[in-house]
Amino acid sequence: MSAAEKTLPLASQVGGHAGVLTSEDGSLLIKPALAAEVAFYQSVAGDPGFAPLRPYISAEGGAGSFGGAKMSTLRGRARGLLAWSTTSQSLVLENLSHSFLKPNILDVKLGTVLHGDSASEEKHARMEKTARETSSFETGVHLTGFQVSKCTTSPLASRSTKFYSKSIKPSDLPDGIARFFPLASDAPRKPTARSDSEEAAPSQGTGLPADIILLVLESLREDIAKVRAALAEVHMRMVGGSLLIIYEADWERAREGLKWLEEADEDEDEESSGKKRVGPPYLIKLIDFAHTRIVPGIGPDEGVLKGVDTVLSLLNGRIEQVKQASSVSAL
Repeated sequence: MSAAEKTLPLASQVGGHAGVLTSEDGSLLIKPALAAEVAFYQSVAGDPGFAPLRPYISAEGGAGSFGGAKMSTLRGRARGLLAWSTTSQSLVLENLSHSFLKPNILDVKLGTVLHGDSASEEKHARMEKTARETSSFETGVHLTGFQVSKCTTSPLASRSTKFYSKSIKPSDLPDGIARFFPLASDAPRKPTARSDSEEAAPSQGTGLPADIILLVLESLREDIAKVRAALAEVHMRMVGGSLLIIYEADWERAREGLKWLEEADEDEDEESSGKKRVGPPYLIKLIDFAHTRIVPGIGPDEGVLKGVDTVLSLLNGRIEQVKQASSVSAL
């Protein structure tokens, strides 16, 4: 990377604090961070106790100078963390949405506790009040924000507002999930010479066809169950951490990704099969570790596990909704 490489504001940010930048090509993120988050990444790389979580904390990569700031590569190249800038107090991470043509992005804040042990009495009371007034305390999840791409040739996307995400009560969560996983309602365009797919994308609106969205939802449910199992093995406390869900909104790319995923599972070895990945149909990762700490011998974070259980329940509900809607439309 060139030291003069430009940075831009991240257009697809749906949660977290403002100020996240991206490299000019969109492949990297530059995120303001505390030293505690760097320490977490270092622990993930070197502590065997974190081994179950490594597959769900982003892929590793190289590092160098960036935007004129010196970047220090961490020993062992901690998974997900490319470099650490001591001059700008920033992390350089891979941009997980970069490989998607039309990414739908959801940030699910996990846990029933929203404050760390070092929080002041005033902040402790304020964050506990927030947890009880939203969905966090009762369900262990808060839909921090989401983006749903429109089915057009433009990069337009609809996003949940901060007001909407803060106003969600436990009873509103199924509606929030339905908004993030919309079912296509537009009549599709006729296939063009540029596409030989059986069903072209609609000219407007949002959502994937039932057959695609069902496969995405069912596969996500399986993988998030694996994340839950991994979290149950790690003795830590995660305050403010999120489950990031991204899936492809472009019809043709989503179909290609699902087909590749099925073939990759059968081949088990992408390199030996000679098949090139077109891009994942979806992706899930754990993110935001500024207030995550290791607590050996104390056990897993039950509030976070409760949140993941809620996500699994919400996915089950959405799967049934889509099945019912598709069976009705077939009549």
